[in-house]
Amino acid sequence: MQDYYYKYIYMGRPPTRPIKFRDGFYIEIRNKGKNTGIKLHRDTKEQMMRTVKEYELTKDVLILGESKNGKWVNKTPVLHVVED
Repeated sequence: MQDYYYKYIYMGRPPTRPIKFRDGFYIEIRNKGKNTGIKLHRDTKEQMMRTVKEYELTKDVLILGESKNGKWVNKTPVLHVVED
């Protein structure tokens, strides 16, 4: 009975629609030396910069920029460098 339930409930096509980003500012937080991370959303640039300062010493921070109507305002992400 369990095999039947698992086979017909959990089978299906994976989602193929692209992710729609909300309006706001995005950063990506990565462990040092890694290629993948998590994206964080903030409503204002000041909130984004506060989050960057929080993570800059322990993580790699990639500033993705601003998203409006599901599109990026600036196309190229910038790697944040700690200022001494």
